[in-house]
Amino acid sequence: MKTIIQIVLWVACVGLAYLIYQSVTGPIEFNKVKEERFGQVIAKLKDIRNAQEAYKTVNRKYAKDFNSLIKFIDTAEYTITQQRDSSYMEFDKTYQIDLLKEVKIIDTLGTVSIKDSLFKNDNRYKTLMEVPFAQGGEKFEMKADILSKGNYKAPVFEAKVDKSVVLYDQQPTLLKKEKAEIGVEEVNGPFIKVGSLDEVSTSGNWPPIYDKKGDKK
Repeated sequence: MKTIIQIVLWVACVGLAYLIYQSVTGPIEFNKVKEERFGQVIAKLKDIRNAQEAYKTVNRKYAKDFNSLIKFIDTAEYTITQQRDSSYMEFDKTYQIDLLKEVKIIDTLGTVSIKDSLFKNDNRYKTLMEVPFAQGGEKFEMKADILSKGNYKAPVFEAKVDKSVVLYDQQPTLLKKEKAEIGVEEVNGPFIKVGSLDEVSTSGNWPPIYDKKGDKK
């Protein structure tokens, strides 16, 4: 009986030590995984934003779905223009003399492919909708609309993915805490997202540290 009790106590001690170890190292490992995965998700959201801004430049609105956005990247072109000042003399009927008229002239210099401008020789734009690390092949949710505020109307878009899709294999308690995070150094809320359907903004909800990492790459 004494031996059995000693074995049970040893098992309990090992279990307790493991729980203590997990409580210390668990959040550290979680943050490592989170930063790595969020970094790649955010990089793709930046690509989506760049593509959407190019789409808006040409079409004066945002693409509502990825098929339209990818087709646009494949086929569309920017028109390159140059503005210059010019002047000429014109007879003024009121004053009965020639007066100098100043004008702005816009010259068309040529065109450049949207694909080459944004992605050069990289074909990653073809998988813009795919969420990195998504176990079940989940896609980014993307919507576009026209926001009306009084007499003002502006095109808006939003692309997002639930954090649980990216951190599907992490501890539920740590994931729940992450989805509730609000702070200047956090990816705020339950989603990783860029843009907004409620305000005119193309910002992401991530902290500047992720932009700095992207710049270094």
